Amino acid sequence: MIQKLMKHQRLEISLLLIMMTLFCFSLSLFRYYISDTKVFFFLNWNLFLAWIPLIITSFAVIFNVKSKLSLMIMVVIWILFFPNSPYILTDLFHLKVRSSIPIWYDLVVILSYAWTGLICGFISLGDIEKFLSAYLKKPMINLIVVFFLFLSSFGVYLGRFLRWNSWDILNNPFGLFNDIIVRFIYPLEHTKTWGVTLLLGIMLNFMYFMVKVIKKEHPTITPLNIN
Repeated sequence: MIQKLMKHQRLEISLLLIMMTLFCFSLSLFRYYISDTKVFFFLNWNLFLAWIPLIITSFAVIFNVKSKLSLMIMVVIWILFFPNSPYILTDLFHLKVRSSIPIWYDLVVILSYAWTGLICGFISLGDIEKFLSAYLKKPMINLIVVFFLFLSSFGVYLGRFLRWNSWDILNNPFGLFNDIIVRFIYPLEHTKTWGVTLLLGIMLNFMYFMVKVIKKEHPTITPLNIN
C-alpha cells in the first residue's frame, strides 16, 4: 500500500495539504502559548472534518473503485461531509479585536484553516467528477457539480446558523428533516436561508471553476488534481 501511495499522483498535493495542516496547527498552538486561551482550537476539529471528503474520495481513487453500488454509497457519504470543507470560511465570523493577540494574526489563522479546508473539498469534488465521467457526459457532470456546490452551501447554512452536524442525520434525523423541509414549504419566511445558500453557492461555483480554468491554462504551476 505504501508503494502504491508513493507512486500515485495524489502524493504531491497530499504532502502540501499535510504541511499546510501542520502549519495551521502550529498557528493555533502558538496562539495558545502567547494568549493562554483556546479560542481557535475548534478550528482543528473543523479542519479534520474538512479532510473527510478528501479521504473518502482518495481511497476510492487509489484503490480504483469501479462498482456502481460502491460509488453510489461513496457519493452519498461524501455529500454529507462535503459542506465541512467550505464551512471554515464562515469562521471569519469569529474575527474580532482581542487584547491578547493582534487581529491580523487571527486573520491569518482563520484564512489558513479556511483555505486548507476549501482545497480539500475542491480536490474531492474533482474526484467525484472523474467518477461520474465514466457514466455521464461533461455538460451533465457540470450541472451536478453546480448542484453539489449549492447543496453544500445549504449545508453550511444548516451548520453555521442552525448548528446541525453531518452525523445528525443519524443522531436526530427527524429534527434535521423538519428544519430542512419547513424552509422548502415556507421559503418566504426563511429568506436568510436562501440568501446564504444562493450567494455562498455562487461564490463557491466561481472559485471552483476558476481553479479548474487555472489548472487547464497553466497545468505546470498547480498540483491540484481537478479535472
